[in-house]
Amino acid sequence: MRHFSRARKAVDGITIALSKGRIFDETLPLLAAAGIEPLDNPETSRRLILPTNRDNVRVLIVRATDTPTYVQYGAADLGVAGKDVLLEHGSDGLYQPIDLGIARCRMMVAVPAGFDYQRAVRQGARLKVASKYLNIAREHFAAKGVHVDLIKLYGSMELAPLAGLADAIVDLVSTGSTLQANNLVACEHIMDISSRLIVNQAALKLKRAALAPILDAISRVVQR
Repeated sequence: MRHFSRARKAVDGITIALSKGRIFDETLPLLAAAGIEPLDNPETSRRLILPTNRDNVRVLIVRATDTPTYVQYGAADLGVAGKDVLLEHGSDGLYQPIDLGIARCRMMVAVPAGFDYQRAVRQGARLKVASKYLNIAREHFAAKGVHVDLIKLYGSMELAPLAGLADAIVDLVSTGSTLQANNLVACEHIMDISSRLIVNQAALKLKRAALAPILDAISRVVQR
């Protein structure tokens, strides 16, 4: 009987992949609307699998860039990922039913103050651009017919122009305060970014009875 219960729980249980920080915090009200409340705070707990107030629901704490992978391969049934992550790392095999409208920011091109970006683009200069979003940057500049040499970085993007590594950066901008503090200015808007609810396609079929109420509850909150 115990083995049956465990097997049943594995089949019916729901696993949600979230990243720490802004996405986790802004997802909490949406989960609460579906009657789900994590029992630990990932900022203070070392646990990577958080229990919730519902025995059949757990939360995995993963890196933001890993969220689509956990959902795609079925280690999680659903998760929340930024549009930037989905565009950069791919979203094959994922159902994206809801733009949650949370963790909003902008993907921008930024340059040092005083650098005439528009003139450089008009004159056909070959720009050195640093970013961790190489696919997004490549598509953006290709569409404009601008020749760029892309440099992959994983953090402290603002340092690249200051150190002479790059002419410009492509990065997420929220308030712009970090750019300003490093004497950089946003000079071109690429796209608006927000976070999406993503669902494993197989789970949507096999666990529809368990997932549908969660998706419906979140959808109602987002549409208010």
